[in-house]
Amino acid sequence: MATSDELSNEDLDVTVDDDDLVVRATIDRPDQRNALNGNVIDGLSAVLDFADDGPARVVVIRGAEGTFCAGGDIKSMASAVGQGSKAYREGFAGMKQLIEKAVDTAALTVAAVEGYCLAGGMGLAAACDVIVASEEATFGTPEVDIGIFPAQALVPIMRTVNEKQAFKYLFTGEHFDAEKAQDIGFVTDLVPEAAFDEELNGLVDDLVTPSEFMIEIGKESFYNQREMNFDEALDYMREMVTMLAMSDDAEEGFNSFLTDGEPDWKGRPDEE
Repeated sequence: MATSDELSNEDLDVTVDDDDLVVRATIDRPDQRNALNGNVIDGLSAVLDFADDGPARVVVIRGAEGTFCAGGDIKSMASAVGQGSKAYREGFAGMKQLIEKAVDTAALTVAAVEGYCLAGGMGLAAACDVIVASEEATFGTPEVDIGIFPAQALVPIMRTVNEKQAFKYLFTGEHFDAEKAQDIGFVTDLVPEAAFDEELNGLVDDLVTPSEFMIEIGKESFYNQREMNFDEALDYMREMVTMLAMSDDAEEGFNSFLTDGEPDWKGRPDEE
């Protein structure tokens, strides 16, 4: 695994596996409970762009020293006090773009959640495709305690959870445990803290195995179809699976199945 100097910064440690298929980004601000500042948000955005432009199939986002992310950096937000709406809009733009990129990137995104996953950190996790959480993790949107509604975090969160079971937490700000997070549909996999790395690595190994092109089209299809009505979604998915079936990777997959061999995926087609 090689460290990418171009992607890492003082608040974000990024490594790329030797085969370039897995990128791991660790928020490295443990003294601030890995709060999201400009360095982290811009760095994660750059990581997702890197994955989108290359062969990466999986991006893992986690926090240093057993804490995922306690939300936005309050000191940074407070610096806009008295400067008017433009300053706040500009300050919140980075988080909006990061959430969009987590959904839009061609790679699968995995939130590896230990310790606190709060406020904007919960929004970041919800924007990821898969959330692996330690049984000891803690969740919540406590920004209500300072008079801020979790507006941006709400968008991916409420598209992830069982709505009525989660609604009250947006207003109470109360913390809830990992078991409750799984009950309301927020967590994909709940694992013992002692086995966290082992379970996480096993999941990444499973996710990185399929065709790179299938991952890209499958992810795009999943997020697009959920905003459609039933008939529209069926028509759309017929076209998407037709495109996949005609790809070089599908031909490789069919031949490998028929010959009982291992497929040699060709990757995403070059854009013309």
